[in-house]
Amino acid sequence: MGCHRLVSNKGGHSGAGHSHGPASGGTVAGRYRSRLILVIAITAAVFVVQVIGGLLSGSLALLADAGHMLTDSTGLVIALIATLLAARPATPARTYGLQRAEVLAALANGLLLVAVAVWVLIQAIERWNSPVDISSTLMLAVAVVGALANTAGLLLLHKGQAESLNLRGAYLEVLGDLLGSVVVIIAAVVIILTGYTRADSIASLAIFAMIIPRAWSLLREVVDVLLEATPPGVDLAEVRRHIGEVEGVVDVHDLHAWTITSGSPVLSAHVVVDARCIETGRSGEVLDRLGECLGEHFDLEHCTFQLEPVGHQAHEHSHHP
Repeated sequence: MGCHRLVSNKGGHSGAGHSHGPASGGTVAGRYRSRLILVIAITAAVFVVQVIGGLLSGSLALLADAGHMLTDSTGLVIALIATLLAARPATPARTYGLQRAEVLAALANGLLLVAVAVWVLIQAIERWNSPVDISSTLMLAVAVVGALANTAGLLLLHKGQAESLNLRGAYLEVLGDLLGSVVVIIAAVVIILTGYTRADSIASLAIFAMIIPRAWSLLREVVDVLLEATPPGVDLAEVRRHIGEVEGVVDVHDLHAWTITSGSPVLSAHVVVDARCIETGRSGEVLDRLGECLGEHFDLEHCTFQLEPVGHQAHEHSHHP
């Protein structure tokens, strides 16, 4: 076997010929591609309705929500393209394929959200200083149409958003659109009942306030993935403890866990085994137990272990925890 053995494990099996984690099939977002296409169509249609309604009614809130819709439509198209790219097979040059395209799409979505938020803020301040007449009845009708369409979009994406960062970005954008439509509805009702046209500017500022936290949350998650932070729910101290409890394991070092794309956490570690495992050829048994343990307790199916004899760490050029 040599002084050490580099092996990969999925579901407790060892050796070549088994599928391993992300490279074994399509991504989570890919399974919801048809729904994403339908949501794109709905969002694009609502955008057109809101632009026309905003121009005819004079409502900044409607135009602001339409701008948000435009950003979302663009973001959803990016998300769709990302699912297609992520489904492409791995190559020797890109061993994980293009699965990170989904993460980059989520990054683009977050930046688009920030740009829209800034535009809404500037326009709302200008409108506050210079109020205009607003056709509140038309404003209300268009906002109600937008709310119904966004509700349909949320229902289509609800299940997938819990599994994919890319779909979560799309879901959050549609959710923001729904909340924006509700705010516009409230503003339209206030104008109808009181004639207070600055309610339109207040609604625009409310839309701004809703966009910023969502953009921040999405960008923070994307940065964590790109910086290869430990996946949420994976406690490396606990992982280390579980590895150490496997029979034959003496120590573990160079322990790393990160995320390739949504739903694809991976782990690698150098595992020191005792001399008896090496002498009796039981390294494969240790490998199987490691994979079974981590797969059961931490949902880490794609794990790569380098099994080493005692003392081998001293020959390595760098040392990590």
